Amino acid sequence: AAELINKGGGISGRQVKLLHTDAGGAPAETAKSAVRLMLEDKVDLFIGSHDSATREANIATIKSKVPYIYSPVYEGGECSPNVYCLGETPPQQAQPAVEFLSKERKAKTFYLIGDDYVWPRKSNEQVKKYVAQLGGKIVGEEYVPFGAPNKFEEAVTRIKGVKPDAVVSTLVGADNVNFNRTFAGFGLDKTIVRIALLLEENTLMGIGAENSGNLYSCMGYYANNTADAPKKFKADYLARYGDKAPQLSTIGADCFAAMNLAKALVEKAGGTEMKKMMAASEGLEFNAPSGRVTMRGRQVDKDMYLATCKGTEFEVIKTIKAVKSGTACKT
Repeated sequence: AAELINKGGGISGRQVKLLHTDAGGAPAETAKSAVRLMLEDKVDLFIGSHDSATREANIATIKSKVPYIYSPVYEGGECSPNVYCLGETPPQQAQPAVEFLSKERKAKTFYLIGDDYVWPRKSNEQVKKYVAQLGGKIVGEEYVPFGAPNKFEEAVTRIKGVKPDAVVSTLVGADNVNFNRTFAGFGLDKTIVRIALLLEENTLMGIGAENSGNLYSCMGYYANNTADAPKKFKADYLARYGDKAPQLSTIGADCFAAMNLAKALVEKAGGTEMKKMMAASEGLEFNAPSGRVTMRGRQVDKDMYLATCKGTEFEVIKTIKAVKSGTACKT
């Protein structure tokens, strides 16, 4: 994205320079890196692709002094000044997913399992509301330590015992992989439908074709989506980096969108002054890999795609157009 922006003249005539820092450690450590980037490197803008706990630590540290674009799926409700969110929120993702499970798969009882941090817990507050609105019942809810070597035999045994119609997972990364492998290993994939709220191409490959039966995902981007915009984005990516390039997924796609948002925001605002940036964000349209999107209330309206897993590929079975984020922040 930065390369394309620079070829087109940069942002307001300035060439983009990317400075990277690892946000995979403890939130407090990432916040220290943010301070260094802000005070020593004097960055003009932050783009964050990391978990919600790290986002909260960064916001408390940056204190709105530098614009902060947060790109991945998240729990919604982030309205701190000078923060701009791109990721799918529960009304965009969990609500259509629960409606599908209830209406199309006739699920009445739901089991919730997630990692123990901000995004799963706050997202599941919304999931429980959607389930209740549809006349369903939560029969189990549990959270596991984030990043621990979880194998999930005990959790899957509990799920087997209560026999829910559906499982809603807010597990991430290796936990998502290990849970679904164990779930299928117990044979539950034959009788219980699952939807994972952060399931993209790399995670699905880790889960494996033999473990992905009765498994669904709901995201704003899939690499094999045949719609015009994602198809062109994939073709351009492969033309630039070759057939052996890393697998495209929503994480990278959202970072690409974040760069395009940065350019559109700064140029419309005429700089990075907070009040002008926040005002410029309202109704701002920009290009994302999935197509043209619009920012409202410093969140993004977007098309959503419900997909079933076919081996290690996604098959989009439903498109929901221009879904609002459910969060409206002051601009």
